[in-house]
Amino acid sequence: MAGGGFGDSNGDGKDYPGKLTMFVFFTCVVAATGGLIFGYDIGISGGVTAMDTFLSRFFPTVYHQEKAAHSTNQYCKFDSQLLTTFTSSLYLAALIASFFASTVTRVLGRKWSMLGGGITFLVGAAFNGFAKDLAMLIAGRILLGIGVGFANQSVPVYLSEMAPAKYRGTLNIGFQLMITIGILAANLINYGTSRLKGSIGWRVSLGLAAVPAAIIALGSLFLPDTPNSLIERGHDEEARTMLKRIRGTDYIHAEFEDIKAASEESKTVKHPWRNIIQRRYRPQLVMSIFIPFFQQLTGINVIMFYAPVLFKTIGFGNDASLISAVITGLVNLFSTLVSVVTVDRLGRRKLFLQGGVQMIVCQIVVGTLIGVKFGTSGQGSLSGTYASFVVAFICIYVAGFAWSWGPLGWLVPSEIFPLEIRSAGQSINVSVNMLFTFIIAQAFLALLCRLKFGLFYFFGGWVVVMTTFIALFLPETKGVPIEEMVLVWRRHWFWNRFFDEEDGGDASSTAGVEMAKPSV
Repeated sequence: MAGGGFGDSNGDGKDYPGKLTMFVFFTCVVAATGGLIFGYDIGISGGVTAMDTFLSRFFPTVYHQEKAAHSTNQYCKFDSQLLTTFTSSLYLAALIASFFASTVTRVLGRKWSMLGGGITFLVGAAFNGFAKDLAMLIAGRILLGIGVGFANQSVPVYLSEMAPAKYRGTLNIGFQLMITIGILAANLINYGTSRLKGSIGWRVSLGLAAVPAAIIALGSLFLPDTPNSLIERGHDEEARTMLKRIRGTDYIHAEFEDIKAASEESKTVKHPWRNIIQRRYRPQLVMSIFIPFFQQLTGINVIMFYAPVLFKTIGFGNDASLISAVITGLVNLFSTLVSVVTVDRLGRRKLFLQGGVQMIVCQIVVGTLIGVKFGTSGQGSLSGTYASFVVAFICIYVAGFAWSWGPLGWLVPSEIFPLEIRSAGQSINVSVNMLFTFIIAQAFLALLCRLKFGLFYFFGGWVVVMTTFIALFLPETKGVPIEEMVLVWRRHWFWNRFFDEEDGGDASSTAGVEMAKPSV
């Protein structure tokens, strides 16, 4: 099969001097906590919507339908567009907010987008925790979505700009690691609060979203601006000083000049949203659309949003469904650590491809196991041993996602754009991600009711498509300085046709790059 990847060497582009300093490490850890708010929300919503006290108050029709399980098709127990609107409204708000976040990120700096996201998420948590009716509940979700939109737009860019090229993957995946910690924390909290009497359980679960919001809001106040952002806003000397500090060396002239040159070029771009559709940016634009699009069509949010609901639907009891959600959360966390350790050694492509194959197999197996037991009628239940097999393959699927498409879906789009269109490019990445997160969240329960076990085959088919896409069209980007990334596209077997000689430098500037050849 033809594919277009680079080798595993770090010889692509320039090798700037510098090391991973403790200052950069702790700065990136603080910035990465922006992922906590996204992860907490992903994990908390599914558990809350599985709580009887929450359903009976806000979604009584769903509550009575679920209690009539003996006469209800298992696939359709939770089918309610109103219920899915509770979950998905956040992602529609995040989609819209990311466009405004692009301007804030570019004009004021990355840290202020993080601060704005944290504060807005904090207010949304208060609305949800004290919600008296469905309107207040949805209003809180929309505020949470605005916070997620700002954080998801700014944090990956901040991490990619602060990190040395050889450690960029590891530090950027800190964002995804924090997402997994947020998911796990939410699952554990749901398990504990489900035992509280009355409405206090779901209120505590939703209200505790204020904790990760406060962490990123307060943490962002102490974060320095990136050298790229400082230069972009005309603070050259501050940028030079900051670059020396984060690289741990005085020999930063080459990197500084490259960032400066990129900034000068970016100043000639008056309309980044118009420029991003130019032919020379076509490779990055395509990736910023298709990678988040495919990331959502892995079906991962079926597991993470609705894990307790899904497990209850396939025959688990209340406690068993919440425990299973905790187990998948633990698998997600520890598998993301695998990516942290390997991404800058193995590279992006190998993880993408291996994870894709693993997810394809697991989707087919899970769909088959559920189909054999419930058929198309949806009548039946799972024994303990059989249910364990289902959970085991779901966990293997989650592991495959967690060390491939999960972290790399945020890392690769954040590192491939040149400075002049970087904030716009990241906004497109976040917006596409949130749009399809919204669509999947809104459609999942209805699709499960109609496609039944075939839903897992549906997502498995998309994983085949996206794995093939990566094999053909994504070059290796590990170890390439962020301002030199244009070189990998100029030497790619397919994307090189979109560049003229004046786009990205002359032949001498690309001497350190090996030609990517299609693999056989």
